[in-house]
Amino acid sequence: MKQTIRDLVAKFGKLPVSIDQVADHADLYAAGLTSFASVQLMLGLEEAFDIEFPDNLLNRKSFASISAIARTVDLIRDSREDA
Repeated sequence: MKQTIRDLVAKFGKLPVSIDQVADHADLYAAGLTSFASVQLMLGLEEAFDIEFPDNLLNRKSFASISAIARTVDLIRDSREDA
């Protein structure tokens, strides 16, 4: 999953550094992720993982790092399975 997320961050994040230079726990906003790019990234994640981000997870914390995104995607998938 993290490789897919990395590919999506590379595609939509428009970071000024290569995604290969960004550690899983590194702050994506500090690396150059903008609010606009995070919206584009969210749309890419929704399509790639067939999920929909609920309003309560549309925040900076959910997109703070590769690891945070992976946790958020897992949380959405788990909540969908429980429903």
